[in-house]
Amino acid sequence: MKENRPEAGRSAHEIRLVLADVDGTLVTTDKRLTSAACEAVRRLRDRGIAFTVTSSRPPFGLRMLVGPLGLDLPIGAFNGGTLVAADLSILEQHLIPPAAAARGVQFLTERGIDIWLFSGDRWLLRNPAGPYVDHERRTVEAEPVVVSDWRPHLGAAAKIVGVSADFDRLAACERELGQELAGAASVIRSQRYYLDLTPPAVDKGSVVEALTRSLGVPAAAIATIGDMENDLPMFRKSGFSIAMGNAPRAVQDAADAVTSSNDEDGFAAAMERFILRRGGV
Repeated sequence: MKENRPEAGRSAHEIRLVLADVDGTLVTTDKRLTSAACEAVRRLRDRGIAFTVTSSRPPFGLRMLVGPLGLDLPIGAFNGGTLVAADLSILEQHLIPPAAAARGVQFLTERGIDIWLFSGDRWLLRNPAGPYVDHERRTVEAEPVVVSDWRPHLGAAAKIVGVSADFDRLAACERELGQELAGAASVIRSQRYYLDLTPPAVDKGSVVEALTRSLGVPAAAIATIGDMENDLPMFRKSGFSIAMGNAPRAVQDAADAVTSSNDEDGFAAAMERFILRRGGV
């Protein structure tokens, strides 16, 4: 592990809350929540440091974390587009504008990219044998609903996902569609194989702002930890940011510190080295 940008002058000495990404950060590649991660969260609380999560997952895909981690604060879903309570009731929700949702579906269809649409508590798709369907089924512990037509669902889309094992093609789609829908929707990959379309003007940085408002914890006293480009907005809004060792170089370079990978209990290691050992509060 290494620390980045010591000249930035930011430290973890006054941290009162930790906000963690989930996939690629808090859980392993095979989606396990390790005993070390659970113990790290327990130790944070014992030191008076609050903890919650934010993710590109739908709210129902976070249910399995609530009990093991004792989550009791607001949780960010859909890259910050939806904020839920620990019982998964909606506190705040944003939807993709219908015109942007329609264009996103058209764009991805034209390029042969499989599409998932999340609306309410439903995961909708047209190709149940498509790439990463079984992977997502295990991740969110839910079954998809097969639909024949996207049009009835475009007015209530919380997230649209382009799914492909062709990472380079998906990266090209991210650039092109992101430029086309700038200001109308957020377009960013949450994994190399998932291209997320979410509502405009909200992101994981919005979760930091919401926690600041609801809990009275200043952003400077919030530490964030993540692994992908969609975590950068919360890095920029928080007082101290940590990138995972499995994160792309650009994400590591944007963080105040870097830990080991998610398959090496990098989350637990980061909490020990950068938060608990330094005193936290």
